[in-house]
Amino acid sequence: MAEEKNIKNTQMKKSSKISSGEKIKSVPTHVNDTKSSSSKKSKKGTYSPNLKIFYLEKIVNKMISQFNYSNTMQVPKLEKITLNMGIGDTKTNSKALDSAVEELTLIAGQKSVVTRAKKDVSNFKIRKGNPVGAMVTLRSNRMYEFFERLNAIALPRTRDFRGFSLKSFDGRGNYNFGINEQIIFTEIDYDKIDAIHGLDVAISTTAKTDEEAYLLLKELGFPLREKPVKKEVVE
Repeated sequence: MAEEKNIKNTQMKKSSKISSGEKIKSVPTHVNDTKSSSSKKSKKGTYSPNLKIFYLEKIVNKMISQFNYSNTMQVPKLEKITLNMGIGDTKTNSKALDSAVEELTLIAGQKSVVTRAKKDVSNFKIRKGNPVGAMVTLRSNRMYEFFERLNAIALPRTRDFRGFSLKSFDGRGNYNFGINEQIIFTEIDYDKIDAIHGLDVAISTTAKTDEEAYLLLKELGFPLREKPVKKEVVE
C-alpha cells in the first residue's frame, strides 16, 4: 500500500509541473535508435580527375555549340586507352617479359597482363600460346589521369616532338600512335631498366567521325597538328 501511495504522489507532482508550464527534459527510451544511427556509414566524397571536370564543365558545351547536338548524351567522350608493349626476345630472355610487365604497370598505374600469340608464326619462331608482350586497358578515372600525365609531362619530354599527325585516325573516331622510348615517362627509372622499349597507344572515343574526335582530343590538350587551311586562289 505504501508503494502505491508513493507512485500516486510522483504522478501528481509530474502533472502539477506540466500544468504550471515547466519544461521536462525528455529522456531517450529506446537504446536501439542510437545504435542504428551510429551504425550508419558516412557517405564518402566522390573523386573526379581535373581533366574529367574540365571536360564536363567546358568541353561539353563547346561541342554542343559546334556540332548542334540535341542531347548531351550525343557529345563524344573518351571511352578507353589501351597500352601495348611488344617484346621480341621473350623466348631467349625470360627477364625481358617481367621487366615489361613491371614497367607498363608503373606507367599506367594499373596491373598489366601478359599477351600471348594467337597462332604459330614460323618466321619469328613463335608458337601459339607463347608470351609476346604486355598490355593494359585504362577506363574511367585512371584513363583521365593517365591522359593528363601523357599530355602535360611525358610527350613534352620526347625528342624533336612537333605534334602528332592527322593521318592516324581510323575513320571511326579512334586514334593510334606509337612511343619510341618508355623513358619519357617519369615513373620509369633509367638506371633500373634492361633495355629501351617502345609501346603502342590506342585512344578509343565514342565519336562517330574523325572531325568530332579531332576537336575532342584537341580540347583535352592532346598535341595534334593544326589542320591545313585551304587557300582560295583569287583570279
